[in-house]
Amino acid sequence: MTAEVHLHTHGRVGHVSLARPKALHALTQAMCEAMSEALLGWRDDPQIEAVLIDHAEGRGFCAGGDVALVRRSALEDGGAAGRAFFFAEYRLNHLLFTYPKPVAAFMDGMTMGGGVGISQPAKYRVATENTLFAMPEGAIGLFPDVGAGWYLPRLKGRAGAFMALTGARLDGAECLWAGLATHYLQSERLAEAKARIADRPSEIAAILAELSAEPPAARIAGNAERIDRLFASDSLEEIIAALEGDPSDWAAKELKAVTTKCPTTAKVALREFAEGAPRTDFAEEMRAEYRLAARMMLRSDFAEGVRAVLIDKDNAPRWNPAAPEGVTAEALDEIFAPLPAGEEWSPFPA
Repeated sequence: MTAEVHLHTHGRVGHVSLARPKALHALTQAMCEAMSEALLGWRDDPQIEAVLIDHAEGRGFCAGGDVALVRRSALEDGGAAGRAFFFAEYRLNHLLFTYPKPVAAFMDGMTMGGGVGISQPAKYRVATENTLFAMPEGAIGLFPDVGAGWYLPRLKGRAGAFMALTGARLDGAECLWAGLATHYLQSERLAEAKARIADRPSEIAAILAELSAEPPAARIAGNAERIDRLFASDSLEEIIAALEGDPSDWAAKELKAVTTKCPTTAKVALREFAEGAPRTDFAEEMRAEYRLAARMMLRSDFAEGVRAVLIDKDNAPRWNPAAPEGVTAEALDEIFAPLPAGEEWSPFPA
């Protein structure tokens, strides 16, 4: 158990509340394991009908995972602690995806990386005017994980590829438009929603529908045609060429966003999405992403990206390779290859 996540029951509802406000509730291995332990207990408890996931205080919801630990592990212990973190986190992601009872996640604030992994499996995903949703892994040389290879290719058009390659930040209205959220509530109504769900857990859908607000216009909707057209390819070079060939200011802005991100991350994401889109087994998705995590965390790009964004904060990473053309098919094959016997990821027993 850890003090960084609060675990309660309210009548027939289990309640997970992230409580690491100074780190914007970024997930640690201990938090993932505590959440999983509680969820497994509630899964088999006939007295629990539903689960709520939110954050206890601060600007939450969840800003990601413990990348500082992962970077330190890559540099000091060959990635052992980093792999243990990803193993626990992905087990939590899969447990939520396959959970037999309804889960409602309240994305009231920053929802990135690890926060995506604990919100997107939920049957009910509530966005607010405070929601800021992104998969920013390209800026730190990692890759879109926690099930992103499953969720993002299934969004409208090419929105998922656009988000992964640019690191675009979507607000609550945009999350609702894209399908990342199922409901949009004003944050001032969240306490009422949670109290009513605790009182009547069988009526979650009706309660959220009744308390939903009309969202503002989704800005991303106005660029949907451009996104679908310019991000249509599974080739990073072709996407860059399409952006370069478009005369709009929007294309110029997104070209800069794409070309400043880690080229290897971008190519891994595009292949990850192409392979993940037709999958029918989420466990297989998490197994594939664990292979990527085990290898991407050890690459120099990850250490360099974290340095540039989180340590020195100069935002001037030196990627290796520095250009898309330097990321070969053979290099990608090595990153995507199965792990040695006994090292693959596995879910909790059903």
